[in-house]
Amino acid sequence: MVIPTQAYLGLVAVVACQRILELRLSRGHAGKAFARGGIEYGRGHFPAMAVLHIAFLVSCALEVVLLRRPFPGALGWIALSAFLLAQALRYWAIASLGDRWNVRVIVVPGDVPVGRGPYRFLRHPNYLAVAVEMVALPLVHGAFLTAIVFSILNAALLRVRIRTEEIALGVRRA
Repeated sequence: MVIPTQAYLGLVAVVACQRILELRLSRGHAGKAFARGGIEYGRGHFPAMAVLHIAFLVSCALEVVLLRRPFPGALGWIALSAFLLAQALRYWAIASLGDRWNVRVIVVPGDVPVGRGPYRFLRHPNYLAVAVEMVALPLVHGAFLTAIVFSILNAALLRVRIRTEEIALGVRRA
């Protein structure tokens, strides 16, 4: 069985819609955090993250269409499974954080880091999910270049992001 290009492009479009809905959710959570005295950290790297994620989804589609990437058979199914598992981890992390989840680093003084859900086992489950998505979503339809390039760029950006977040939460010193 093969996943047609149109179905893959539909999957990429669904992910884009998810991200838009997540931005709306995040905006509401940010408002609540700021109302409670929240302080934003790492504002400077956020535009780079936004551009990276938009470019990633565009690249997933363009590489498959322009380079006529065929469905890679078993690798495509494995990648789709990994992508779906990453989605489950991502939404478990979001649900575990509740209204503290945000696409920005906003910390309310006095709040302690969350230790429930996947945070019992992993320090940054949402970032693990994103890293898996960056590899898996493109590989669902053979977009190897996108998987490689954006995984490297994402790793570099996550290095900055995680350091910023840990400093904001008092887990690591500057």
